[in-house]
Amino acid sequence: MTQPNILIVMTDHQRADTALPEHPALTPNLDRFAAEGVTFTNAFCPSPHCCPSRATFFTGLYPTRHGVWNNICNDQALRRGLKPGVRLWSEDLAEGGYSLHFSGKWHVSVEESPADRGWIEHFVSGAQGTHHGWTWEQYRKLAEETGKPGARGKRQPGEILRPGYGTYRLYGTGEVEAVGALQHDETAVAKALDVLSLIGPHDPYIVPQKYLDMYDLADIPLPASYADDLADKPAIYGRMRAMRFGQLSEREVRDGIRHFWAYCTYLDDRFGQLLAALDATGQRENTLVLYTSDHGDYCGEHGLFAKGIPCFQGAYRVPAVIRWPAGIVNAGRRADPFISLADFGPTFQEVAGVASGATTGASLLPFLRGESPASWRDEIHTQCNGVELYYTQRSVMTTDFKYVFNGFDRDELYDLRVDPHEMRNLAGDPAYETVKREMCGRMWRFAYQEDDTAINPYVTVGLAPYGPAEAFGDRDRDRDRDRDRDREER
Repeated sequence: MTQPNILIVMTDHQRADTALPEHPALTPNLDRFAAEGVTFTNAFCPSPHCCPSRATFFTGLYPTRHGVWNNICNDQALRRGLKPGVRLWSEDLAEGGYSLHFSGKWHVSVEESPADRGWIEHFVSGAQGTHHGWTWEQYRKLAEETGKPGARGKRQPGEILRPGYGTYRLYGTGEVEAVGALQHDETAVAKALDVLSLIGPHDPYIVPQKYLDMYDLADIPLPASYADDLADKPAIYGRMRAMRFGQLSEREVRDGIRHFWAYCTYLDDRFGQLLAALDATGQRENTLVLYTSDHGDYCGEHGLFAKGIPCFQGAYRVPAVIRWPAGIVNAGRRADPFISLADFGPTFQEVAGVASGATTGASLLPFLRGESPASWRDEIHTQCNGVELYYTQRSVMTTDFKYVFNGFDRDELYDLRVDPHEMRNLAGDPAYETVKREMCGRMWRFAYQEDDTAINPYVTVGLAPYGPAEAFGDRDRDRDRDRDRDREER
């Protein structure tokens, strides 16, 4: 078989469940696409933020190894770009004979652009010259405006009042010509060739009215976890809800969800346009098409929206659907193993027949062939050092349990067998102490594998219930020896 074409469509903020045919969000093009491909139902990003997750996608590495931890486009950035020596899979494909074309959001580095890593640029956002956040002068102007008589009006539906920060608008309607995010995605679709990177359904959820009209507010339910009072979670979770999203009535929460779904429908229309353009070229059969997102959105779960330090699955699960008529066996399947954004780079390299370096991820090609690798991972990890507020957080999840180490507050432990919505925190329950220790061992073994430096033993910062030495339990001695040998071979 000749090298396949590869077409990547990456949205921003899209929850994994909205890409499933049974979800109420209307995505007919994606539904047909999934029926012709393989849907990965347990796909995760490494961090609840665009930049580290996109860096993982393009490098196959987790943040500890690629070096991007939070927003690269402002002065709170822990790093402005990738660590020296980190290589992108795009460079390997370019050297292997591929012509790579980029259209849309980059958000990997402000020190380099896609062109520096093998791409031909058609339209690039989230790159050098982009600033996310406000300047002091903007706050001065806000103070002048809000100091005027009558300036502090009543909160409108979908708005969140933030004194001194400016009013935040969660959702609304607007036509493409008037909404910057929609204009961005229209331009990205028009110029897309190989990689299409969109910025929807990122908040605020501003969509054309015709898409909102497809949904009846009375049909939108509150999430199962909406009733969570967050009392047994880290205090920042509750503060975020009480100060911000707690201003929204239940009706507004449902309306926010409705706008999010409508945004997904708008994006599905753009996706359909792209697939039709591909079919018109006659190259459908040997084109691997990936539909995914950089991270998810709480979308009302636990009373929250957007994404951030709360380590709930809504912000970490991402859509992951691959169609490749010439290379997939038994199309229309679902694959349930834990996969990561780090796995796509090794997949592209293998199907392209080019060499790959050491990565956190592994190729998904066996799953496309209908195989089930016996050695595939049985856990998924996340790494976060905060967003524009800094926090040290690591998590590990198996099919049965999820453990979150929060260096800044109480830890979390959920029994997913009976609590899939992460409502009851069991981290302080003595009956689960053995489970907690086992999960800490898993967490530290991954940290060792990924050269995580969040292991300082100083008395005021070494706050995990079981420390890094748990990575070297007797039962794991052979695995650690093999890992050391692999590192030496690298």
